[in-house]
Amino acid sequence: MSIMNKDNSQKKAGLRWGFIILLLIGAVVNYLDRSTLSIANTTIAEEFGLSQTQMGFLLSAFLWPYALANLPAGWLVDKFGPKKMFAWASGLWSLATVLFAFANSYSLFYALRVVLGVAESPFFTSGLKVTETWFAKKERGLPTSIINTGSQIANAIAPPLLTVLMLTMSWRGMFIIVGAFGILVMIVWVKLYRNPTETERNMIKNEVQQEEIKKEKQATWGELFKQKTTWFMVIGNFGIMFTIWVYLTWLPSYLEIEQGFSLKETGFIASIPFIAGIIGVLLGGIISDSFIRKGVQPVTSRKVPIVGGAILAAASVAPIPFIENTVVCIVLLSVGYFASQLPSGVIWTLAADIAPSNQVSSLGAIQNFGGFLGAALAPIMTGIILDQTGSFNNVFLLGAGFLLIGAISYGVFLKEPKEVIN
Repeated sequence: MSIMNKDNSQKKAGLRWGFIILLLIGAVVNYLDRSTLSIANTTIAEEFGLSQTQMGFLLSAFLWPYALANLPAGWLVDKFGPKKMFAWASGLWSLATVLFAFANSYSLFYALRVVLGVAESPFFTSGLKVTETWFAKKERGLPTSIINTGSQIANAIAPPLLTVLMLTMSWRGMFIIVGAFGILVMIVWVKLYRNPTETERNMIKNEVQQEEIKKEKQATWGELFKQKTTWFMVIGNFGIMFTIWVYLTWLPSYLEIEQGFSLKETGFIASIPFIAGIIGVLLGGIISDSFIRKGVQPVTSRKVPIVGGAILAAASVAPIPFIENTVVCIVLLSVGYFASQLPSGVIWTLAADIAPSNQVSSLGAIQNFGGFLGAALAPIMTGIILDQTGSFNNVFLLGAGFLLIGAISYGVFLKEPKEVIN
């Protein structure tokens, strides 16, 4: 019997980590889809005679729908499960990407970017639901962080990969190839993913944990908004994501305008902070899980990389306006992005630790909604500051301030789940 249990345990471990790897690949494709327009920006603008203002609105067309769609997306994942929602999402976002290759008007470009934002909204909530379903609380940090690492991998490889595709196949061919990748991921997901059996569930959570879940009073989706903890998570993620998206939308321009790098040099140097971000995401999950294994409460364990990362990121970006040495600036930018990514996967895991089991994706989606409000505001505020001052200095100071607000919101005001959501 013990040999059979060992075999079943090994089979379950291999299966669930296989799902995580598939979600990691999905995350890479997800972010490559988002990056296509940024890479083809100048080419499309020149071909269709679009102004910089028009391109600015087009580049932001993804973010607001994505932020808003996160709210119903989380509820839908809780209701229908990650298999159906991830399949639907990856199929729709891939279709929108392919169709973009055949668009010939600004209005259609804009509409397809809106569709892309809506379609991609269930992805990370689906990943969160998978980790909550297949992993015990003490081990969720690493798999969630691995999934979130996909975004950093994509950010690092997007400039060279998508540029090569565009130069060899045109910008339309680039959109078709990236969309095809997503369709392939959808097919594999539908074919392979399943929920754990009852036996597997018992291996993941012992009977005492199961009884606690059964007796737990389940909050409704609307009630989550009435809890102070939900708003502190929204505010905290807003502060952290603001600075992350300053990097994602304005880093190349900063390197060219303020540091004087050529376009070719910028393509290489801009990837350095994103490579550091890959390490940051993984390390955040490892740190939080290690504290849990030492007996520290789950929420406190998640706070360590979230709060510590936000403070370190603020301390790294705040001095940049006062430093003239280019190498030191690049180092600080890299440390800042590394630190800002320490919370990325852990923030999602935190939702699984706090929310009732049937509201995990909903709370994660609400928190992500707050984050992408900050993300959507970042490029707009940066543009306004640049127009008014001609410098990135106040952008870095503002980002540091938001990071500290995020650290305070998570570190001081976020409480253990029994005190907040019952």
